[in-house]
Amino acid sequence: MRVTAVGVVVPVHDEEKLLPRCLAAVRAAAAGCGVPVHVVVVLDACTDGSVAAAAAVGEVATSTTLLTVNLRCVGAARALGCRHVLDQLGVAGTWLANTDADSAVPPDWLARGLAYAAEDYDAVAGTVEVDDWSTHDADVRSAYLAGYQDRWDHRHVHGANLVVSGQAYAAVGGFDPVVCHEDAGLARALIAAGRAIAWADDLPVLTSGRIRGRTPGGFSGYLRSLADDTAPEAVA
Repeated sequence: MRVTAVGVVVPVHDEEKLLPRCLAAVRAAAAGCGVPVHVVVVLDACTDGSVAAAAAVGEVATSTTLLTVNLRCVGAARALGCRHVLDQLGVAGTWLANTDADSAVPPDWLARGLAYAAEDYDAVAGTVEVDDWSTHDADVRSAYLAGYQDRWDHRHVHGANLVVSGQAYAAVGGFDPVVCHEDAGLARALIAAGRAIAWADDLPVLTSGRIRGRTPGGFSGYLRSLADDTAPEAVA
């Protein structure tokens, strides 16, 4: 598909410390993208300094919109951000790039995503790399690395690194308003609809390895589960 604009959606809940890193990384990725990039930061029920931190960063790309809401639900927040992008840019030719406030995308993240769009993929599900293992025992890191498939066709799904065409997103109904695993739900819907997903390993996103995350059952919960041998077979 020919992409004419990109919307980057970042849901935020109490991320004043890590949000500046996230937005700086998005700015670098947008600079090398080659098409207009519109960033939507959805500040959901923030009780810390996240709103001020986002405002202090200023413009991140072609445009930067801060939405302050009280949804208390990452799925609903992510869906709201995507809907805002599509309302502003339209469905045709728009590429929706999703990441998380505790993560940092690589400088070529958007450019590589657009390359997959040019190959007629409807979506890109990328991998993640943990930024700091110091809060975990060595056996947790070993268990994670042993089970993580850092390769092409990996089949992991991360909201921190999930890109989808506006047309495919709209066709399957978008993100469900759930408190976790909205990313995996969207991937399942795309697969059921026969959409082509690039399970890519060449645009890894750095993500927080903290023990306590912002959503129940999210990535930090998966890491905690490795410590007590209750981890599911697949990462989502």
